[in-house]
Amino acid sequence: MDFEYIRGITFAPFAERGVLSRETAKESLRAMKERTGADTVLLAPGGVQKTAQSVEIRYDTERTMSDRELMEFISYAKSLELKVFIKPTVNCLNGTWRAHINFFDEDVPCEPKWSEWFASYTQFQIHYAQIAERMHCEMFIAGCEMVMAEHREQEWRKLIADIRKVYHGPVSYNTDKYQEHNVKWWDCVDVISSSGYYPADDWENQLNRIEKVVEKYRKPFFFAETGCMSTVGSSLRPNDWEVEGDISLSEQEEWYKKAFHAMEKRPWIRGAVLWSWNPSLGSEEEAKRHRYYEIYGKPAEEVVRRFFERGGRL
Repeated sequence: MDFEYIRGITFAPFAERGVLSRETAKESLRAMKERTGADTVLLAPGGVQKTAQSVEIRYDTERTMSDRELMEFISYAKSLELKVFIKPTVNCLNGTWRAHINFFDEDVPCEPKWSEWFASYTQFQIHYAQIAERMHCEMFIAGCEMVMAEHREQEWRKLIADIRKVYHGPVSYNTDKYQEHNVKWWDCVDVISSSGYYPADDWENQLNRIEKVVEKYRKPFFFAETGCMSTVGSSLRPNDWEVEGDISLSEQEEWYKKAFHAMEKRPWIRGAVLWSWNPSLGSEEEAKRHRYYEIYGKPAEEVVRRFFERGGRL
């Protein structure tokens, strides 16, 4: 499978009901395309479960965008000639990171079970795969950073097969940073993807490791997430959204330069989707006072624009 270099950004991840229906969201999406040169928007409908050991995933509450607003927003994105990727992502209401969702490998009476959780997770994924098919989305990504669940190989293979019954475009799965070599079922997806939150000076080392995985499975690869906060210390731990430090626009900018320089030397990397873009934008001066991952109004935005407009080269 071959496709054009992916130049994407995750827009309003896990948006609650009503967010994508606002005019400000459309204005923000237009600005994202115009300011960054992105040709792809990734939308991540959020499902929720109470804890990491809960087996019911809900995606019909006020915490999740409605199907109608999602489809209308996809239509609007396509009117801007943006490609649309869908990545349904589950989160825990108690704040536990989804990577820690886990159950006993052998069923025990009265304990939550993998079979129960995967039944709910499959319903969640299939629901949005049907929407992706109906709306002609360019890629479907069957979840994100489910580290403790990834060893359940047969369940994942069945899930991917079930998705293919209702969605006929390219299917991927977004593993977490440092986990690319641990997934044993890459052969059943069309595209390998991962979260590229690597320290600024460790990119070459990590790409050497990932390259072996890509060579083994002979699949296209892209980063379904990557980014760095504009915070002192974030370039050393870009995956840590709880890094405390002063604002440093230059540290974020330099991290992007190093990441992109490393990527451009690897032709097997077929693009990147950055984390992330807000559905409502304030002034650029206000944006410069934010320490989080967003690039709007920050020096890193120009680095991204140059990289995207040159098709993956600085």
